[in-house]
Amino acid sequence: MELRCLLGDGMAEFEATRGMPAESTVVFGVASDVDIMDRWLPQGLSVHDSGPGTVEADGALVPGSGKHEGLFRASEEQLRVEWGGRDHPDYSGWLQVADSAAGTSEVTVHISLLDESQSGARAEEVRELLDRSLDQLADEVGRRVSDAG
Repeated sequence: MELRCLLGDGMAEFEATRGMPAESTVVFGVASDVDIMDRWLPQGLSVHDSGPGTVEADGALVPGSGKHEGLFRASEEQLRVEWGGRDHPDYSGWLQVADSAAGTSEVTVHISLLDESQSGARAEEVRELLDRSLDQLADEVGRRVSDAG
């Protein structure tokens, strides 16, 4: 797994890449399915479909209280998922799936957090959540492959 922290102007950029145990279309199918995202997103973040191009997010990791509306776009042609906070524009991200060696693929996740630091305890927490989420996504993909076979 590769994890990078990219410097931005007044914002923190986090990016991680991890190999996946299935071809890209299978991985994209799991990663873009809002109904099962809670299985691999960080604990404390829950996402629900709220209509075309939008999701609702809630949980301990979401700033403020109550549910928040977010923008959501999944492009099967590009094998890419993009999201952002509608009422919290300081948060956005994307997930890109790419083919790798025979029968496997690679996922890169990029998260932008305005007004966050690149270092310190909060940044380390974000890195750990990103790592854990990619591990859980790989587990979920593995289950999908074994259930199909």
